[in-house]
Amino acid sequence: MVRCTAPVRGHNSASAAANCPACSSRGGYGRYSSPSYSSPSYYDTRSSNTTNSGGSGGSSSRSSKPRWSKSTSSVIYTSAEIRTLTPIRNKVEEITVAKPDLRDVFLCHAWDDRKESAKDLHDLLESLGVSVWFSEKDVLLGAPLLRAIDKGLAASKVGIVLVTPSFLNRLTKEGIADKELSVLLATDRLIPIVHGTTYDALRDVSPLLASRSGLDTEEDSLEDVAKKLSELVTISD
Repeated sequence: MVRCTAPVRGHNSASAAANCPACSSRGGYGRYSSPSYSSPSYYDTRSSNTTNSGGSGGSSSRSSKPRWSKSTSSVIYTSAEIRTLTPIRNKVEEITVAKPDLRDVFLCHAWDDRKESAKDLHDLLESLGVSVWFSEKDVLLGAPLLRAIDKGLAASKVGIVLVTPSFLNRLTKEGIADKELSVLLATDRLIPIVHGTTYDALRDVSPLLASRSGLDTEEDSLEDVAKKLSELVTISD
């Protein structure tokens, strides 16, 4: 019996089918079929480095240090954090040359957090040598609050937003925190710090803020977040 010389899926050309002793006699080269092509599967290297649920939230593999981190630093960054913070670092370097007397950081927070997580972050930053505009100490008794906040925003290199459950609740009521956030969203020097909540919860309240990449205390302690912010805004001589 004459056997077909083709593989299981058929001859890969009409001429091959014509030359086959089994198929050439059938006419029409019934076993001939076009080779099937599957589209190549492209591996996105980012998927191995970052599982992003909003900004830079989600677990990420650790990466090399950013260029502004000293070789002696023990702080470890993810590749997603480096991508997120690099444009802000560039802005910090530019603005420091133009306006060297600015505060390093403006801390936007919910009123309810002023004696808890906001104060904790403020104290950690100041212990690292970061100058922080913080309403609890920078708004004088009797001073117009909104005007003081406006001046603080204008006099700071970077704005950080401490996103907590209390902050999300305040945003829905369109209070002072909402006004601060509106101004910060108009800048390219804004870093959300998600603490005790998630980017998904933030997205439900403020999609614009959730679209900004930042830091997350689910990945790092508040102390490590403060260290990263300190390295970001510190310009070495």
